[in-house]
Amino acid sequence: MLKIASKLKKGLSKTKANLVENINHVMSMARKIDEGVLEELEEQLILSDMGVDTSETIIEQLREKIRQNKIKDQNDVLYVLKNELVALFNNQSIKPKNINEFKPFVISIVGVNGTGKTTTIGKLAYLFANEGYKVMLAAADTFRAAAIEQLNEWAKRSGVDVVIPQSGADPASVAFDAYKAALARNSDILIVDTAGRLHTKVNLMAELDKIHRVLNRQSPEAPHEVFLVMDATTGQNGLTQAKKFAESVNVSGLILTKLDGTAKGGIVFSIVKELNIPVRYIGLGEQLDDIEDFDPEMFVEALFQ
Repeated sequence: MLKIASKLKKGLSKTKANLVENINHVMSMARKIDEGVLEELEEQLILSDMGVDTSETIIEQLREKIRQNKIKDQNDVLYVLKNELVALFNNQSIKPKNINEFKPFVISIVGVNGTGKTTTIGKLAYLFANEGYKVMLAAADTFRAAAIEQLNEWAKRSGVDVVIPQSGADPASVAFDAYKAALARNSDILIVDTAGRLHTKVNLMAELDKIHRVLNRQSPEAPHEVFLVMDATTGQNGLTQAKKFAESVNVSGLILTKLDGTAKGGIVFSIVKELNIPVRYIGLGEQLDDIEDFDPEMFVEALFQ
């Protein structure tokens, strides 16, 4: 736990410098907690890519606490602010499914090119394998030969099985074959890579839906999870992408990558509030084990330490 907290603190250093240090500066200059201070705080939240709606919601909660006389000084403001940020994550209606209830447990990974999707699959495979699960990967991103090669390499590094098709094969048929192979090899988890489709391409979204329908015919609840991989450095553009995917498929969780490379990690809060989709994992580096279960309290605490 201490190792994870330390990694989080280090990985979020850019966001902390941009958001928390500016908030601390505003608070240190304040003689009293008034409307002017709240406006400055709201500006800092927006500048961190937290989004206008999210920032307004948090500031309104601060105003309410001031009206209730529950905020008297700077420490009270920071305490309430941290609690409100954590609360954004804890109000999620989508709950994770139990991996052990299904075999194979099917996870579909979606997202645009460049988000670190295939790399994230390798890290997830390594994470699950270390937890004792037998994992299989399906290379259903068949339009990019490089994607198939990359996934095969990650499978070797993670020590898991992989179904490799011919380049240009029908992605839905690859998913079908992989499911049958996972059954035959008694795999616990099947992770399906999909094409890094542009969210504006209707035909590509239709193909993604076809993959999911094929899997659903094999097992009524499959895919059991649909994880959208998002690059945290893309900011509000990432939010636009997420909205398009959520409209097309039942995204059940988010995986945020490259959080260590952005000063605007506030986008995490904006995405969760606007889409009501929980963050399930976060990526904080390029190593095989640089993926962590998302813990809201630990995440917020790492920002403010």
